[in-house]
Amino acid sequence: MGKGRAPCCDKTKVKRGPWSHDEDLKLISFIHKNGHENWRSLPKQAGLLRCGKSCRLRWINYLRPDVKRGNFSAEEEDTIIKLHQSFGNKWSKIASKLPGRTDNEIKNVWHTHLKKRLSSETNLNADEAGSKASLNEEENSQESSPNASMSFAGSNISSKDDDAQISQMFEHMLTYSEFTGMLQEVDKPELLEMPFDLDPDIWSFIDGSDSFQQPENRALQESEEDEVDKWFKHLESELGFTYATSEFSTMWKVGFKSLIFPGTTVEHRRIRAGQLATQSPVFSGRRFSFAQWICLPPVQDATNLDIAIETTGRAVHALCVKGLVRLSVLHTNTLINMYTKFGRVKPARHLFDIMPVRNEVSWNTMMSGIVRVGLYLEGMEFFRKMCDLGIKPSSFVIASLVTACGRSGSMFREGVQVHGFVAKSGLLSDVYVTTAILHLYGVYGLVSCSRKVFEEMPDRNVVSWTSLMVGYSDKGEPEEVIDIYKGMRGEGVGCNENSMSLVISSCGLLKDESLGRQIIGQVVKSGLESKLAVENSLISMFGSMGNVDYANYIFDQMSERDTISWNSIAAAYAQNGHIEESFRIFSLMRRFHDEVNSTTVSTLLSVLGHVDHQKWGRGIHGLVVKMGFDSVVCVCNTLLRMYAGAGRSLEANLVFKQMPTKDLISWNSLMASFVNDGRSLDALGLLCSMIRTGKSVNYVTFTSALAACFTPDFFQKGRILHGLVVVSGLFYNQIIGNALVSMYGKIGEMSESRRVLLQMPRRDVVAWNALIGGYAEDEDPDKALAGFQTMRVEGVSSNYITVVSVLSACLLPGDLLERGKPLHAYIVSAGFESDEHVKNSLITMYAKCGDLSSSQDVFNGLDNRNIITWNAMLAANAHHGHGEEVLKLVSKMRSFGVSLDQFSFSEGLSAAAKLAVLEEGQQLHGLAVKLGFEHDSFIFNAAADMYSKCGEIGEVVKMLPPSVNRSLPSWNILISALGRHGYFEEVCATFHEMLEMGIKPGHVTFVSLLTACSHGGLVDKGLAYYDMIARDFGLEPAIEHCICVIDLLGRSGRLAEAETFISKMPMKPNDLVWRSLLASCKIHGNLDRGRKAAENLSKLEPEDDSVYVLSSNMFATTGRWEDVENVRKQMGFKNIKKKQACSWVKLKDKVSSFGIGDRTHPQTMEIYAKLEDIKKLIKESGYVADTSQALQDTDEEQKEHNLWNHSERLALAYALMSTPEGSTVRIFKNLRICSDCHSVYKFVSRVIGRRIVLRDQYRFHHFERGLCSCKDYW
Repeated sequence: MGKGRAPCCDKTKVKRGPWSHDEDLKLISFIHKNGHENWRSLPKQAGLLRCGKSCRLRWINYLRPDVKRGNFSAEEEDTIIKLHQSFGNKWSKIASKLPGRTDNEIKNVWHTHLKKRLSSETNLNADEAGSKASLNEEENSQESSPNASMSFAGSNISSKDDDAQISQMFEHMLTYSEFTGMLQEVDKPELLEMPFDLDPDIWSFIDGSDSFQQPENRALQESEEDEVDKWFKHLESELGFTYATSEFSTMWKVGFKSLIFPGTTVEHRRIRAGQLATQSPVFSGRRFSFAQWICLPPVQDATNLDIAIETTGRAVHALCVKGLVRLSVLHTNTLINMYTKFGRVKPARHLFDIMPVRNEVSWNTMMSGIVRVGLYLEGMEFFRKMCDLGIKPSSFVIASLVTACGRSGSMFREGVQVHGFVAKSGLLSDVYVTTAILHLYGVYGLVSCSRKVFEEMPDRNVVSWTSLMVGYSDKGEPEEVIDIYKGMRGEGVGCNENSMSLVISSCGLLKDESLGRQIIGQVVKSGLESKLAVENSLISMFGSMGNVDYANYIFDQMSERDTISWNSIAAAYAQNGHIEESFRIFSLMRRFHDEVNSTTVSTLLSVLGHVDHQKWGRGIHGLVVKMGFDSVVCVCNTLLRMYAGAGRSLEANLVFKQMPTKDLISWNSLMASFVNDGRSLDALGLLCSMIRTGKSVNYVTFTSALAACFTPDFFQKGRILHGLVVVSGLFYNQIIGNALVSMYGKIGEMSESRRVLLQMPRRDVVAWNALIGGYAEDEDPDKALAGFQTMRVEGVSSNYITVVSVLSACLLPGDLLERGKPLHAYIVSAGFESDEHVKNSLITMYAKCGDLSSSQDVFNGLDNRNIITWNAMLAANAHHGHGEEVLKLVSKMRSFGVSLDQFSFSEGLSAAAKLAVLEEGQQLHGLAVKLGFEHDSFIFNAAADMYSKCGEIGEVVKMLPPSVNRSLPSWNILISALGRHGYFEEVCATFHEMLEMGIKPGHVTFVSLLTACSHGGLVDKGLAYYDMIARDFGLEPAIEHCICVIDLLGRSGRLAEAETFISKMPMKPNDLVWRSLLASCKIHGNLDRGRKAAENLSKLEPEDDSVYVLSSNMFATTGRWEDVENVRKQMGFKNIKKKQACSWVKLKDKVSSFGIGDRTHPQTMEIYAKLEDIKKLIKESGYVADTSQALQDTDEEQKEHNLWNHSERLALAYALMSTPEGSTVRIFKNLRICSDCHSVYKFVSRVIGRRIVLRDQYRFHHFERGLCSCKDYW
């Protein structure tokens, strides 16, 4: 295609060639009127038979009114050169800095003028530098001993070289440096005679292999022929071809163009021609350097030129094959080096194999070439072959091979073998070899071995010290890095930028600001403050310490920035919670740096592991796929961790399955995701897959697997894991030991937990915290405090987690004075009082110990309250039954701008459920759905429970998914709701439907099922269900199931069976067991068993008022008034107050509550008048008061009067007079409804014709047409 035409001209039938004056006028007129927002549709709209790209280029380059004409000024040229150093060939960006100049103009002046000027200056410097060497030095260096000096990357580094050169050598142990293309053996090669009468067929051979010379590409090349010929005339003059024959001149032009410039642009050809000219090889009777043909120095920004360099070398090799040059050992070694440099091992190995004579350099060159291209195992085999033949490898080759063993990640055994060879060969005194060996051990995490090699080194340089630092840094021991740095300074060894970067990074990990300031002073003193690696480490250090402003200052002052610089500043913002600023840096990086790498996206993903950031996380995931990083293992691992942190194990599993390559971190990350999401069985199944398929596992793998065992159901699996840990030799690993102590504590096996702790060689604070936390979860405050005291005796310093664990063990009011307040005093003296976690735990401790006012004082004393603090106060009020205060706190949280989390919503919904305030519960549920919590299991369960306890069983059913899609928690919610509302037969039917769907019931399922059977009098079904727990489903009956069976038998009057069942229980009876039996004895008037149950209950709960209330009621039922009086006296003596009955009605936004004989309501007169009307109506219908449950030893009239003062009757009267006729009346009571009030409600529902729903402490009663849903069995 010609100049100025868009590529699409070949595809669409549009006009080509130069633009006419009329076309220009049409384009200008249209753009002035309509603009140029859409170039694709513009030609058709403007009536032009041109493509959109042609119109755009015509306007931008020629017709735009602000285009500056004429030559570029010197100032503009300098600006272009400076901008090109920053932006490269991004001409549009450069043009944006030069108003009035187009990107095409800038591009043209760069290629035609500026680049030529820079190239000439560069070549002139290269000429001067390259003319100083002598020929004999190269031959001497070829025959010299490898111990005298090490030839590396084109330069000879002796023991006298400075540390900077040695550092560069070690860091690039396996690859030749890119700043030079010269090889070790051929810095000063012998001169080669090149005759004029060479066979022109060689040029035809090369020309035929060049794809750029194919017919479809010849047109473009021929159009540039004139310009290229001008350069050849200059080149011919430099090469001495002024008197060459016309035949050879033609051959030279055609051949040399195909040889040097295949597939490259005209400007690239100019640069390469200029570089070759400065090399001054002379064909005409002169001599030129063979190595200069093969090892041309690389130029910047020249991917195509690298191809041209390789082609040049291969062409010269072809000349030699044609018989023009006899290849000596030196030449063959050079060719081998050339081919391996370009990654072509096969031709290099072929040359090596056909060599008639090989010297040590041949073997070493081939060996280093194999290692250079990453064929580490093949390099090891080649090394063994060398040893078998008695060929002595150079120290450079050995160092390269050792480093290769480290880079492979799976050749530790081979690396140790090379170490043995080095020791046997007496090369341990070579600082480069021993440095590579200590680095090898560091790569595989054996820093103790690295330390031993280091200490045995007779000579150490800065690279040796740095390598030791790298080992400890990779192992995550920054303290050791600092110690090495101190030793390094003590021996007078100065740091280079690499070692100083490691020291700075370690300061950041330690968050030691004082040490960091000292290191910064040393950086300035050493003159390393402007080194790029040091500046990058400073940014990371300040980011780790939370000083984002300092990090940003360093970043702004940098004269040069690389990708690590941008990644470091983005990570600094991200680590300190400035997510949006981190993304702003990312955006700037993409705009100005344009070298986003896998580390960049990994940095962003690493801080997005939260549900609030999932939108950004998914966006970065999309960018990862778009940029092709989804095949990079480290990026995929970060994606796994991001989804794991957000509780998205399904997405994490999908990423894992799509990974083309998985490493150990991938498996461990997915396992951690399963554990965090509560999918313990999946996590353990993943471990089984790893073991079965022979995947390697480490302590991280077992740590996650042990964390998956957190309930008693996993006891056996935990024991098996313990055995695997022992077999794997990881039992004495500190982290594994801590995980085992924690696991046994979580599953309730505290004896095993303590045994593991005592077997640990070193017990740190994490191990003690796990043990103390286990005792706290086991509600054993004595042992928790004993463990805390033992820990202090052993000299282990406690941290805030220790204090929080001990505080959580204080559960009862009796613990306040004995344990709680002394612990608070210790917290103040130890300096933990300012810790927010400790403050939150103090709020909880005081609340559990019955001192809510102290909880409020701690809460009020906090200046900065986070969501955890508010939640602690919510839980404190909920623990004391202050539901209204919970709802007020939730409202305050919203007014203060605190974002509610799942715990806040759960507490608020639970409070609404207890208070039966449907409207407030609906508002909270709606807000949770609006904020994206609709699928959260905790909130879903709390909302369903709220609707159920507010009498809205229909809403519960609506919330649940269809039966085919229901999970076990959903079935449990439905069974519980149906049982609470008296639908006992439906409960049984739902249970069997669940079984038909293949859902295995759990402990909660059977608790709800047995409770429904107990309340519904389904004794035989209940006992059958209890037998199914262990027989059919392999579950161990819990004490909650036993309590349900006792209540089931007791309500039906089978008290002897209930007592026998208690004696045969697999666990020790608790207070709920005896309270249930006592309540049944009260119903059936069984004094003997009742007394026994009361005695056992008072031993367990001496301050519980229900013991005395139930006993008093039992005696009153049987007319034992003296015993009733004795019980009351005991309550008075022990200062135990009976819990007062309270009933309430919620109408619109107002709650009206009533106590016994309450007269505080503003409508008291009307309420009692309505009550008299009700009494009259139901008495006319046959109501007779049941005074047998009355507690006072008074006459019948007084007893009946007292019954009519019950709170639920006052609430009923108020509800009837305040609600429309025919509407449903909803009443709530905090205690069980009495039998006489139950009868009153039935009569009222029949006489007045109103449906009444009453929720008491245990269940719902639906009264309608004189009947109750409980069927008088409650």
